[in-house]
Amino acid sequence: MFIEKINKETLLKPLQTVIGIVERKQPLPILSNVLIEKNKSGIRFLTTDLEIQITTEAKYSNLSEEQQSITVAAKKLQEILRVVPDNSYISLEIQDSRLLVKVNKSRFTLQTLPAQDFPKITEQLVNSTKIDLEQKLLKKLLGSVQYAMAQQDIRYYLNGVLLVIDGGFIKLIATDGHRLAFTSAKLESSYSKTEVILSRKTVSELFKLLSDSDEKISLEIAEKQVQISFSDVTLTSKVIDGKFPDYERVIPNYTNHLTLNRLTILQALQRAAILSNEKFRGVRFVLTEKNMRIVSSNSEQEEAQEDIENEYHGPALDIGFNVNYLLDGLNNTNSAEITFSFGDSNSSILITVPGNEDFKYVVMPMRI
Repeated sequence: MFIEKINKETLLKPLQTVIGIVERKQPLPILSNVLIEKNKSGIRFLTTDLEIQITTEAKYSNLSEEQQSITVAAKKLQEILRVVPDNSYISLEIQDSRLLVKVNKSRFTLQTLPAQDFPKITEQLVNSTKIDLEQKLLKKLLGSVQYAMAQQDIRYYLNGVLLVIDGGFIKLIATDGHRLAFTSAKLESSYSKTEVILSRKTVSELFKLLSDSDEKISLEIAEKQVQISFSDVTLTSKVIDGKFPDYERVIPNYTNHLTLNRLTILQALQRAAILSNEKFRGVRFVLTEKNMRIVSSNSEQEEAQEDIENEYHGPALDIGFNVNYLLDGLNNTNSAEITFSFGDSNSSILITVPGNEDFKYVVMPMRI
C-alpha cells in the first residue's frame, strides 16, 4: 500500500498548492503529472513546467518506513479528490504502472509514469543573495505592480517584474511600454545591489500562494534563478535573461499636482468608461482652474461627461489616456487620496499616494 486511509484534505490541500503551474497539454506528458514522494514523516508533492518548480509537504505520521514515489496526472487526481465527500479517508495503492485510488465504495484507476523520469529543476543558487521578509509585504508589493506586466510581448523582458535589492530596500517594477508601476519597501538589513526579472507566470503563481500573514519568507536570488520558501512551500524559478528598461528615466518629476479622493475619481472613471470606445478605451482629462472634466465618447456618437471640483491651479490641459490603465492603478492602491501630476498635453501622467514615496504609477498619453 502506497498510502493508507489518509484524510481527503491532507492530500487535496498540498496538491492544490502545487497544481497552478500544471497544464493538461504539455510537450512532455510527464509535465502534466505531479510527483508524489512518500517517506516516514510525510508526503511531498512536486510539479514543474521546466521554468518553475513548486514543492510542498504534508506532514503525516501514519506512514510505513518504506520510501516510495510515483507520478500521476495532477488535474485528474485533484478532480477526484475534490468531488469525493468531505471527511472521506482515501487509500492509494500502486498496481504495476497504475495508481488505484480507493474512497469509500468508489475506485479510480489512474495511469502513472516512472518517478525517476520526472524532470526536477537543478538548483543554481551559487553566490545568491538571501533576504527574509513578511509574506504580506511581498504579496502587497506584487499586487502593486503585477497588473502593469506585458502579456506575450516580443520584448520578452517586459513579460515579468523587475525585482531589485538595493541597500536596505526592495523594489519591484513592471511595464508593458504603455504604463509603468513602481513600488518599494524598507528591509530590516542592508544588502549589495542585485536585480532579476521574474517571469509573468512566476509572479502570478507566487501572488496566489502568498497569504496576508506576518510569517517570514526566505527569498534567495541568484544570477539565473530565484527560490522563495514559506510555510511548507518552496517555489524555484528561472529568471528572464534580458535588460529591463531604465525605469528611473521613465518616472517624471512634475510641478503641476492635483490631489483627489481616490474613490471619487475611481467611480467617475468607471462611469465614463461605459461610453468609451470599446477598442481604444480612451478618456480625456480637461483641466481648468478648480475643475477636472472627464470626457469619453465612442463611434456611435455617444458621450459621457464627469465634472470634479478641486483645487487645481496649474495651466489648462486637455490630455487623453487609456481608461483601463488608469483604473488598474487606482484599483491596486487602497489609500484614501491619490495625487495626479501633469506635464503638458503630450506628457505622461504620474499617479502617487500623498506622503508615500513607495508607490509610483506612470501612464503614457494617447491621442483621442
